[in-house]
Amino acid sequence: MQIRQWRRRRTVKKHSSKAFFVRRRKGFTLIELLVVLVILGLLASLVGPQVIKQLGSSKTKTAHLQIEELSAALDLFRLEVGRYPTSEEGLEALIYKPAGANSWNGPYLKKKVIRKDPWGHEYFYVSPGEHSDFDLYSLGADNREGGDGENSDIRSWE
Repeated sequence: MQIRQWRRRRTVKKHSSKAFFVRRRKGFTLIELLVVLVILGLLASLVGPQVIKQLGSSKTKTAHLQIEELSAALDLFRLEVGRYPTSEEGLEALIYKPAGANSWNGPYLKKKVIRKDPWGHEYFYVSPGEHSDFDLYSLGADNREGGDGENSDIRSWE
């Protein structure tokens, strides 16, 4: 009888120590978690600026494409009406018939809204322009003349 009790106690202890050891290995230590957080922080600091830079350059490319589309619509307006819209008529003449434009056959844009540049600012339109028949441009992200990168001006004559 004593031998059975002794074996039973030994078996229980043996299993309970294994169970304790196995349960303890299921989680991560604080050091392991800190190492992972440091690695993630380093990756974010290296990759983050590149992602932001790409986002800025894509907005600049979008502005170039929108200016090209508006320029093509202005050229079509000129072919049908015989002149470009005046500065007073503005880009709205591509959507709504201006006074005195009898051969107007618009709208010349698919959407009936003059879209803004990718930064939410209005495009500037001047006719007659200083650089060509019309000047169409965006002042970039900062909405001020000049600038570099995302803040640079996007112009129809360049």
